[in-house]
Amino acid sequence: MLAKLEPEIPLGDGWRYEPKWDGFRAIVFRDGDDVRIDSRDSRPLGRYFPEVVQLLARRLPARCVVDGEIVVAAKKGLDFDALQMRLHPAESRVRKLAAEIPASFVAFDLLALGDKDLTRESMGARRSELERALGGGRSKVPVAGPDSLVAGATNLLLTPQTDDAQTARRWFSELERLGLDGIVAKREDGPYVPGKRVMVKVKHRRTADCVVGGYRRSKAGDGVGSLLLGLYQDGVLHYVGHTSSFRAEERRALLKFLAPYEGGDAFGFGGIEADVGRMPGGASRWGGGEGEWVALDGRLVCEVSFDHLQSGRFRHAARFLRWRDDKPPKECTYDQLAPPGEAESTARRGSERGRR
Repeated sequence: MLAKLEPEIPLGDGWRYEPKWDGFRAIVFRDGDDVRIDSRDSRPLGRYFPEVVQLLARRLPARCVVDGEIVVAAKKGLDFDALQMRLHPAESRVRKLAAEIPASFVAFDLLALGDKDLTRESMGARRSELERALGGGRSKVPVAGPDSLVAGATNLLLTPQTDDAQTARRWFSELERLGLDGIVAKREDGPYVPGKRVMVKVKHRRTADCVVGGYRRSKAGDGVGSLLLGLYQDGVLHYVGHTSSFRAEERRALLKFLAPYEGGDAFGFGGIEADVGRMPGGASRWGGGEGEWVALDGRLVCEVSFDHLQSGRFRHAARFLRWRDDKPPKECTYDQLAPPGEAESTARRGSERGRR
């Protein structure tokens, strides 16, 4: 069951709210000693997280299907970078990472228990069943909170839930420092509907002024598919992500608008190694790179909105807001995204990984 993105937390009777965890969505199937963990697109995850499989084999009911999230906790909260490092093809490396960077599982829905299919039951009824299933005896599963996100440990946790919108707003603000994404809202009377966006997610979004260092053409070739964005660190422009939220007529108009700025070298492709930052098209954990792109001279600045900055770049596509003719490109730095020091270290970590 999926969630649609909304700008505000929905209000009114019948809504329940949970924190939005920043990890890998996972469905767990347990049948005795057999535990299978599938990703949202039905890819097997268990081989990458043997410590989680072992934990769930001990702690979940003997026969059940549980919806939840695999996360990795660091000293200051969730670490999505470390979580992605766990997806390694070599078995020896998987075992090593399981010991060094253990993951945990946060449960938030129960789809089956014993022989009973719960997907047609209301969310409220499923939640009650989940609490009972995880809350019995000495192995009671704790409700996840700031104190339960223990770095270096593998835990089974139950996500907190409330029907109070004020509490949800407080979670939205206060839990961000721990790396949580935002808030998920669910209808109390709703069944579990696979593949449908019947939940609501409200995510943290910020804005940034970025240099437009290049663009990719649209698939049809008659317009701009995406703008390639950059931020400066120590005088070097680093690729930070792209924005592609344009209508068909806007894509064609952008191609003409950008023509006078073509032929430049904003990302320093032709410069010496010391002057070159992270480039579009480089290897990335979020995809296969940007492919072929047209370089611009770096005079254009635009404002975009984004959700996550991860390893010095936007994890997801940013949303174009407006052009910033009043903003000098050199003022588009990482410092605008995080407190001093944190932004610098994030940028440097990202640039080092990009060069490697």
